[in-house]
Amino acid sequence: MGENIEVGVYPLEKAKEMAIAQELDLVEISPKAKPPVCKIIDYKKFLYEQKKREKSLKSKATKVIVKEIRFGPQTDEHDYEFKKKHALKFLQEGAKLKAFVFFKGRSIIFKEQGQILLLKLAQELEEVGKVEQLPKLEGKRMIMFIAPKKMK
Repeated sequence: MGENIEVGVYPLEKAKEMAIAQELDLVEISPKAKPPVCKIIDYKKFLYEQKKREKSLKSKATKVIVKEIRFGPQTDEHDYEFKKKHALKFLQEGAKLKAFVFFKGRSIIFKEQGQILLLKLAQELEEVGKVEQLPKLEGKRMIMFIAPKKMK
């Protein structure tokens, strides 16, 4: 109810008159209740506060960032180490990692090498991340997801 109004059950006309007298709005809060629950409030202010509440809840929700690292089936040791260093940094920042081996043309015959490369990466990043999805071939890519471990 509005200011200085006794909480109680009122007929609709009386409730409307009370709202008009206070220059406020009669807002139905719970329509399914018997009798329906209404409040005398400033409706625009009510909407504003509701939006404000929703916005604060949204800002507290965590946003999942996915970083990608692409390998070739025959990525040499130096490139591998360089990309591993980046993967380590991404996981420490709290981002998920999508590591994939891209097979061009006939390089698809090196599937096993691609899988070995991804499993080696997963093993070396074991301290900072855990494998969410093991290497899986999708078309011309072999994809693996690694999520960051919760830091203490």
